[in-house]
Amino acid sequence: MTQQVRIMRGWEWGRPVRPVRREVLDAVPGLDDGRPPLLFVPGFGHGAWAFAEHWLGHAAARGFPAHALSLRGQPGSDPAPEATLRAYAHDVVQVAASLPRQAVLVGHGAGALVVAHALARYPARAAVLVAPVFGGWGTALAALRRNPLGTLPALFGGRLRVSRAQLFGRELPGADARRHLARLGHPARRAQWQLLFGREPEPAVGDPPVLVLGSPDDRVLPGPALTRAARRYGSAPLLFPGMGHDLMLDARWREPVDALLDWLEKEASRG
Repeated sequence: MTQQVRIMRGWEWGRPVRPVRREVLDAVPGLDDGRPPLLFVPGFGHGAWAFAEHWLGHAAARGFPAHALSLRGQPGSDPAPEATLRAYAHDVVQVAASLPRQAVLVGHGAGALVVAHALARYPARAAVLVAPVFGGWGTALAALRRNPLGTLPALFGGRLRVSRAQLFGRELPGADARRHLARLGHPARRAQWQLLFGREPEPAVGDPPVLVLGSPDDRVLPGPALTRAARRYGSAPLLFPGMGHDLMLDARWREPVDALLDWLEKEASRG
């Protein structure tokens, strides 16, 4: 007989997350054939706009209802300077639960860590972790080596500043890179600290299939960290050489999103 273990979080009941207005951008196919909706979750400094640039419309064109969330404090949603990873995960769960069918959660960068926490609270159809930043001192030290002037302030509660070379491959036109960099926001200080010192995500509810995407040329996420994130879910990362950290905005953005959608179609056929 299989036993189900329920995790009771009494302290969360006693201290509920403050409700906020959240921006959600949508792209839906003309014909709804019952495919699972995708909920894209951006990383720190980004917002729903990062997926609306290319991936939302492309997913809808291939028949998947697609939605992108701006977490609290990100552009488009209510300000939240003291937001925490718990509050971010709450945002994801609330939006996912509002969708008409069981959703696929897609997190990018630190948004992948938010998705990992949300998976312990929401029974997702599947999950995709894109260049997942799960934090820890290894990631921080790698960032310090590659971008010391931009990373050091973040260790003391300041703004993390990233460069074009960290986020994008060489093929992306300079004008596009500058436009994307100009839209980056300031992540919440507490959430930044929790990226270094926070607890590990709890196991996912229902053991959903998880795909990990990344680039061996990512200058934000060290290669071993990408491999560890994939091994956490019993897989190996699917790699896209020559691309930067922001796979959804880079010049060859179609390759990772098509791989993601192909994987979902195969998972659906297995079910």
